[in-house]
Amino acid sequence: MENEEEKVYVVIGRDLYDGLSTLQWALNKWSNHSISIVILQAANNISKDYVYTPLGKLPASSVNEEKLKDLDKSEEVNNDKILSQFIASCGRIKAQVFKMEKSEQPIYKQLLEIISSRWITKLVVSLTVMKSSAWKSRTAISGSFYVLRQKPDFCELFVICGGRLLSLREENKGGFIEDDRGNAVSKFTEKNSFRSLLGRRHSPDSPSSSSRSNNSPDEWEKYSDGIEQYVNQLLALNEEEEEEEEEEEEEEEEEDANCKENSADSVMQENMSGAERIEALKIKIQRVEDAIQFNRKEANVNKERNAKALGAISLCNTRAMELEACISEEVLKNVDIKKELDFRKDELFELQGEVGEKRSKLNSILELQRELKNKLQLSSSAKSRAEVQLEKAVRTRNDMVREIEELRGQRDVIQRRIEFRREKDAIGCADRLNTSSFAYREFTAAEIRAATKDFSEGLRLKPRGRLTNVYKGCINHMTVAIKMYGSANAPSPEAFAAKVKILSQIRHPNILAMVGFCSELNCIVFEYMHNGCLHDALFLTGKSSSDYKNKALNWHTRLRIAAEVCSALGFLHEAQPKPLIHGNLSPSKIILDCNNVAKVFGLKPPWPYDNSDSKSDIRAFGNLMLQLLIGRNWAATMEIAAILGNLDHLAGEWPLDLAMELCTIAIRCLSNNQGEDEELDIGWLMREINKVKKKANQLVANGEYTSAIEGFIDIDDSSNVPSAFLCPIYQDVMQNPHLAADGFSYELDAIDMWLRTGHDTSPMTNLRLNHTLLTPNHTLRSLIQDWQNRRSAPPK
Repeated sequence: MENEEEKVYVVIGRDLYDGLSTLQWALNKWSNHSISIVILQAANNISKDYVYTPLGKLPASSVNEEKLKDLDKSEEVNNDKILSQFIASCGRIKAQVFKMEKSEQPIYKQLLEIISSRWITKLVVSLTVMKSSAWKSRTAISGSFYVLRQKPDFCELFVICGGRLLSLREENKGGFIEDDRGNAVSKFTEKNSFRSLLGRRHSPDSPSSSSRSNNSPDEWEKYSDGIEQYVNQLLALNEEEEEEEEEEEEEEEEEDANCKENSADSVMQENMSGAERIEALKIKIQRVEDAIQFNRKEANVNKERNAKALGAISLCNTRAMELEACISEEVLKNVDIKKELDFRKDELFELQGEVGEKRSKLNSILELQRELKNKLQLSSSAKSRAEVQLEKAVRTRNDMVREIEELRGQRDVIQRRIEFRREKDAIGCADRLNTSSFAYREFTAAEIRAATKDFSEGLRLKPRGRLTNVYKGCINHMTVAIKMYGSANAPSPEAFAAKVKILSQIRHPNILAMVGFCSELNCIVFEYMHNGCLHDALFLTGKSSSDYKNKALNWHTRLRIAAEVCSALGFLHEAQPKPLIHGNLSPSKIILDCNNVAKVFGLKPPWPYDNSDSKSDIRAFGNLMLQLLIGRNWAATMEIAAILGNLDHLAGEWPLDLAMELCTIAIRCLSNNQGEDEELDIGWLMREINKVKKKANQLVANGEYTSAIEGFIDIDDSSNVPSAFLCPIYQDVMQNPHLAADGFSYELDAIDMWLRTGHDTSPMTNLRLNHTLLTPNHTLRSLIQDWQNRRSAPPK
């Protein structure tokens, strides 16, 4: 549905030029809008007491009715022609005409009624219409302001004069009209009373009242009302005279406009009869007499006015004198006020200076506030970024915690596999060394010399920094330890044979196995233990020793070693057909393989079992447990609290309940005297130690206490050791690296033990090896030696 055209109401009069200019302004104003024009033609409300005839302006009563009808009809025809020209000027714009009816009300009141009844939103009014309808320019201007004040808010009023938009501006007691160029067109003021013109009377409290005479206030009060009435009459007469002048000007304009018609009527007057001429002369004479009578009355009125004016002038002169006295007093007051004003100006100047200082301080404070605001915004943004980074860090931490939990679970599985592998390798090694008849091999002197490189000092084992008669050797790609019995401590051939026989019959995972012997050189060949004796691991840890790895055994490994030693003692004490004793149990008689599996050696003859000797083994085992707990020899009080207060911190965080149980078992073993504790035997000791071991394994599996998989706790910071220098199996710096078929370099003893235990796969890739040949890696060995020399060199 198309939008309904907006109606614009244009109020015009009977003046063709003025109406066309007003209508053209409205068309230009809304040329880009969809509108329709409604032409409101104002009715002529001028009094019809007089009519224009060929004889001039005559009273309507002196003209017959037929002549009046002809004049009205001629006026109606001219009006229709004007309206047709107005509609034609609209062009394509839809236009319609609405004639306003004659009314006794002024046109501005009629316009207000039409605005409300027709709901007019846009009204264009010609100022000429307001003026011509009222015959008074003052009434036309005030009527325009009246419409402006009284119109509804939904109506827009546009006042046009000569095709230009006028601006109506109100003042306190009047208003003025300007055109679109800012030129003042007209101005009017409301009527002021005589009191407002002359000023109100001074109150009795005013300073000027003292200068008046006693009679002047009463006289002024007596005649002031009359003077005010007189002035109002003068103002009213002045307005009437102005209105008459305006009417005469309008009449002259109409006479000029109808000059052609008058000339035509003058021709008709020459053709009038004598009676008609006499009648016309009588009318003129009557008019002259009326004018004379009017002038006489006006003269009398002027005489009265003159008398009143003289009285008013006298009173005004008196009032002027009083006002002059008041002015003199006010002048004196103004001098004092001026001095006060100067003083106030000085104060104001000082205040302005202070205000300037305060303003500068305020500006600096505002600048500081802006800087702080910017810093706050920067800190807020930095805080937001930090919060985002914190959230990322929290998420990363949670992911790392999950990964740690997963790795911990994998570590526990690997640790259990390692424990299982340790026991399996130990049992397998013992089984491979053992035969159904406990056979052993006798080596020749040449084989022994070849294995030890003719007893090279570089292969002599030096535990605790002292020389021994034990050499490291290699027989049939197997690393062995060869113990020589020199001439000083050489046993008799019978004792040597008995020792070899009994050692060849002992096969246990935690007892050092004999591989063979050489009766020619009087030596016995044992399996090689890579991690040395327990004494060095406990008492030389952290000390400068070139022969020992600077690592400490953790608490879980120490507890396992105790269980393994207890198992070895149990095997000896329960051996069949005759039990055996060790008789010399100490940390130096316990050695550790590459997996830190403990193996006992150095049995003291005579080997047959004796009850008192078994008690000595149990007491020695109790002392061993204290050394494992404390990390040194203990000769102080046997109180549990004292022992727990001196636990070896190098072993890590001991579980106190397990440490307390071990202390209890150790103290009971040390207090074991013959015959006093019949319950205490090797069977009971093995059960108690296994219980503690089971609890420890459960704690480590649950993650309550961590334990290094290798069984060591690093004391020195080895983070700067190149990874290529570490043996993949031992996880220690290699001394004799050899290259295997899988492309990795290993310590010779480690890879040799790996292959001898039946493995045919790579320790690193778990893939089958193409061959079992090992090639010395001299380049890597040189690099390791150079690195060790630079590390051991003293700082400059």
